Amino acid sequence: MTLSQSRITRFLKSVHPYDALPDPVMNDLAQEIQVLEIEESSAVYAHGQELPGVYIIYEGQVEITDENGAVVSHLGLRNSFGERGLLKGGIACTNARADTPTVLFVVPTGMFQSLIQEHDVVSRFFDRKRASRTGPQSLATTAIDVLMAAAPATCDASMPVQKAAQIMRDKRISSLCVTEHDSLVGIATLRDISSKFVANAMPDTTTISKIMTPDPITLSPSDIGSDVLHVMMERGIGHIPICEGGHLIGIVTQTDLTHYQAVNSAEMVRRIARAQSAEEMALVTADIPQLLVQLVAGGNRHEIVTRLITDIADTATRRLLTLAEHKLGSPPAPYLWLACGSQGRQEQTGVSDQDNCLMLDDSVTDADMPYFQELARFVSNGLNTCGYFYCPGDMMATNPRWCQPVQVWRDYFRGWIAKPNPEAQMLASVMFDLRPIGGQFELFEDLQAHTLGAANANSIFVAHMISNSLKHTPPLGLLRGFATVRSGEHRNTLDLKHNGVVPVVDLARIYSLQGQLSEANTRARLKAAESTGVLSPSGARDLLDAYDLIAEARLEHQVRLVKSGEKPDNYLPPPDLSDFERSHLRDAFVVVKTMQSAVGHGKGMLS
Repeated sequence: MTLSQSRITRFLKSVHPYDALPDPVMNDLAQEIQVLEIEESSAVYAHGQELPGVYIIYEGQVEITDENGAVVSHLGLRNSFGERGLLKGGIACTNARADTPTVLFVVPTGMFQSLIQEHDVVSRFFDRKRASRTGPQSLATTAIDVLMAAAPATCDASMPVQKAAQIMRDKRISSLCVTEHDSLVGIATLRDISSKFVANAMPDTTTISKIMTPDPITLSPSDIGSDVLHVMMERGIGHIPICEGGHLIGIVTQTDLTHYQAVNSAEMVRRIARAQSAEEMALVTADIPQLLVQLVAGGNRHEIVTRLITDIADTATRRLLTLAEHKLGSPPAPYLWLACGSQGRQEQTGVSDQDNCLMLDDSVTDADMPYFQELARFVSNGLNTCGYFYCPGDMMATNPRWCQPVQVWRDYFRGWIAKPNPEAQMLASVMFDLRPIGGQFELFEDLQAHTLGAANANSIFVAHMISNSLKHTPPLGLLRGFATVRSGEHRNTLDLKHNGVVPVVDLARIYSLQGQLSEANTRARLKAAESTGVLSPSGARDLLDAYDLIAEARLEHQVRLVKSGEKPDNYLPPPDLSDFERSHLRDAFVVVKTMQSAVGHGKGMLS
C-alpha cells in the first residue's frame, strides 16, 4: 500500500504521543515511517527476533502472544506494540500475528530512540513506570477540588429569608449560594441573617436578595489551599464558592479547612484507640473516604495509602478486642486474632469487608468456647458497625470453623496441603495471607513456618495452587486491548480488583510459597522473591511496575467517585481513561498476563 506523507501525518496526529510533537519533527517522522502490509494469520515477528522499530496499527488487528504461545492481548487501530523489546535491547519479548489483513506503520529504531531522548512527551508515554510522587502535601498546597464540598445548597433570589434559614438549619449548613439560571449571583450566610435580618428587625417578607452578598469572590477548582486561606484572611470571610466555566460546582468553608486538617490517619488512630463503643469508632471510620482522597491527592504512593488505611482497621480491631474483654472478663485461655484478605496484606482501600479468624491456645476446653464465640461476635459486629461489612463467604471468627485451637489449625493446613481439592486451594489461598492483629502472636509463629515448609515440599500442592492462581486473568480483549465485565450492574467496566490487582496478589502468593517467605503484603512478597532468587530482577521490576500502575489506577478511580459524592468501588469505565492512561494500563495487564504464563509453564523466574 502506498500512502502519501500527508496521509501518514494526518494519522499520526490522531495517535498519542506523536500528536504532541512539533510540526517539523512530525514531518521528519512521517518521512521515516515504513508501511507494511501483513496477510491474515501471518506473523509480524517472533519472540527473540530483532525488531526493526515500533509498530503502529493503521488497519486491521494483531494478536500478541508470549513466548509460550499464550494470548496476552488483541490490538486494534492506533495501538502500538514492540516498544518494550526496543527499550530492553532491541529483541522482541513477545510474538505478534495478524488476525486480519493488516497495515502497519513502523517507526524505525533510530527514529524511535531519538524521539525518546529528545522529547519528554514521548519518553513519558513509553516509560511504563508509575509517575513520580511529589510527597505529602500540606493544606496550603492541596488543590481546592479536594477541599471543597461538591454540589452546595442553593436557592433563588426571591426565597424568603425565613425559608432560607430553615433550609440551613435542616441541612446543618452555614450558607446558601444564590443562583439564577445556573449562574452564581450571591451568597447568604447565617452571619448575614443574624446581623442584617434579625438585628435590623426586617419584615418576614424580606427575600434573600436583600441580605445576600452579591457577586461574591470565587475561586476555581485549579486553585490551591493557600488561595483560600489568603482570601479568607484578607477579606474576613468564611465561605468561598468555587466556580468553573461560570457554573457553581462547590464551596469551601472554614469548617471544611478545619475538617481537612483534622482528618489524618494518626488522629483517627488516636480517636479510635480511646473510643468507648463501636458507634463512637464509626464516627471516625466514616472519614476514611475523605482520608483516601487526601492521601492520594497529597502524592502518596499506593502502598503508603493502603497501609495507613489498614492501620485504622487494625486499631479498631484491637480496640474492640479490649472492649470485649472489659465486657466478658479475662479470656480463659490465650488467643490470637488474625486478619486475612486485604487487611491481612495491609492493602485496604475505600472498599473493605472483613476476613478474620481466631487461633486459641491448645489448653482451651469445650467449656471455654462460648467465651470466644461471644468475643468473636462482639468484634465482628463492631467492625460491621464501623463500615467493615460482614464477609459474604463467612470467612470470619464468628464461624466456628475459624475459631479453633492451634492444633486444629495445624490439621487444617495439613489436610489442605495433602488433598488440594478446589475448596482446599481456595481456603489455603486465603489463609496464606494471615497476619496477627491482637493477642498472643507466638501462637502463629511456629505454625506459619511449619506450614510454609510443608507446602513448599509438596510439588502437587504447589502445582494446584499455581493453577488456582491463574483463574483471575487481566482484562485483555479486543476493544482497545480491554475485556470489560459482560453483564450485570457493572457491565462494560474494568474490574480493577478481581482482574486488576488480584492476579498480581495471586502471583506474589505463589512466589511466597515457593520461597517460604513470611511476608503477607504483595509488594513485600515481590521484593522478597527477588532478593531470594525466586523471581529474577527483570521479572520483579516489570511486575512491580505493572502492579503499581494498576493499584494506583484503582485508587484514583475510587477518589474520583468519592469527590463526586458516590461510594468508592472497583469498577472503572474505560471511557474515563485518556489514551495515555489506557495505553499504560493495557501494557501493565500484558506484563501480568506474561508473568502468569511463565508461572503456568513452570518458569517462576524470568530473565
